[in-house]
Amino acid sequence: MPSVAVKLYSVFFKFLLKHRLQNITQIHNNNNNNTEVGGDFGVTSRPEESVAAANPAFTDGVATKDIHIDPSTSLSIRIFLPDSAVLPDSPSHLRRNSLPVTPSSATLDHQSQARRNSCANSNGNGAAVYRGYLPKGNTNVNRTRKMAVMLQLHGGGFVSGSNDSVANDVFCRRIAKMCDVIVIAIGYRLAPENKYPAAFEDGWKVLCWLAKQAHLADCNKSLGSNAGSNVHDSKKLDGMLRHSVADTFGASMLEPWLAAHADPSRCVLLGVSCGANIADYMARKAVESGKLLDPVKVVAQVLMYPFFIGSVPTHSEIKLANSYFYDKPMCVLAWKLFLPEEEFNLDHQAANPLVPNRGPPLKLMPPTLTVVAEHDWMRDRAIAYAEELRKVNVDAPVLEYKDAVHEFATLDMLLKTPQALACAEDISIWVKKYISTRGHEFSY
Repeated sequence: MPSVAVKLYSVFFKFLLKHRLQNITQIHNNNNNNTEVGGDFGVTSRPEESVAAANPAFTDGVATKDIHIDPSTSLSIRIFLPDSAVLPDSPSHLRRNSLPVTPSSATLDHQSQARRNSCANSNGNGAAVYRGYLPKGNTNVNRTRKMAVMLQLHGGGFVSGSNDSVANDVFCRRIAKMCDVIVIAIGYRLAPENKYPAAFEDGWKVLCWLAKQAHLADCNKSLGSNAGSNVHDSKKLDGMLRHSVADTFGASMLEPWLAAHADPSRCVLLGVSCGANIADYMARKAVESGKLLDPVKVVAQVLMYPFFIGSVPTHSEIKLANSYFYDKPMCVLAWKLFLPEEEFNLDHQAANPLVPNRGPPLKLMPPTLTVVAEHDWMRDRAIAYAEELRKVNVDAPVLEYKDAVHEFATLDMLLKTPQALACAEDISIWVKKYISTRGHEFSY
């Protein structure tokens, strides 16, 4: 059973969540009665959410930056770049559980030289601020380490949470370091201001934006290569190598961190709670799109305690309906706020993964890791979905954690528990099977 502290915090959490949902419902109803329309711009966080500011310095091994990628909506992303992207490969980066290696003075000199062109002077805390850089011709290509990309979608029942919350920031930093990937946390629009399918469309839009970034990076390399072959003046050459694809306002459209370090052919989706529903939609959409999404390839997805539900209750939905933190009545209310009134149905394709005619054949889905908690009423439907994937020979293991509750690895109070740390470690082991460039050296 969960600890006494978790039980007490669950009671307090459910009280606050119920109060928030009631306020959101009341505000939404008042706006409808006053015929006020907020438009499609939407919101990606709530005022009561504790937010962590972006920090481009590698203060704890990860640099972050925020980008608003869609001027017509509030859709935004936060990029988490681990410092291993700008440091030379070492044995500690190549092997799991390897012994720490003490760098020599020559190695430190080499590392500082490698980072000289990409890091500015130290900030007030003494940490170098990473500004990023663009690959320039053939001279610097070997100095830029390409890393897999993980798109992360936060939880919150579609009506709360944010990609820049303190809890999500800590979780994404942990995943970026453990998995050795670039994490892109998606700040999708929340309901009821923007109902279904707004959040799902936002997730897909970021995946397409990632593909666009890859094409822009290729164009930028071509511009630099052509400039290098036709120009002999060193100052003019340097200026042309710095040239980047620009929009109509002259601002660079190319994201330098991704241009220098992202390998979109190794893309992983990770969804937390309701974010898992969005991640699964993105995976199905990627399968349907095929080569249209090139060079982005979704090689795996991780569904952490998915927000699945259905009209016919499972055993866990009956037995654990009043479970910790997120009970079933409150989650049904969240679904009512998320789905349009005329479409509300617990067997909606966004809610129930087991309904027929939901998308492409399951055998085409990417490898899927499902994380469930023992005391989560949604667990049985997530396990059943994984079983359906395994029936068609998709690698779909299930990790079930004993005495765990919904969001045990991502909730603010539970982030530092041994179970949360073990879950992140387990995810990193499995993910590395599909993002490793050295073959399947990682296995369960």
